Amino acid sequence: MGKGKQAAVVLGALAFGWLAIEMAFKPFLDRARSAMDRSDPDRDPDDEEAPSSELPAPGQPSPAAASQ
Repeated sequence: MGKGKQAAVVLGALAFGWLAIEMAFKPFLDRARSAMDRSDPDRDPDDEEAPSSELPAPGQPSPAAASQ
């Protein structure tokens, strides 16, 4: 097989593999891409403090467990 034909076969196989992966993971990729489009690059969720009612002190039961 010539080098040109071999390169065409390899590129065709790579393109086919890429399309197969895109179709197999389409729902996941669509959700991930839309989440990236909606995200605000200037906001870092790690810098925000959680409300104190959501995080009980260490060793204390959570408010949901205490009400049962």
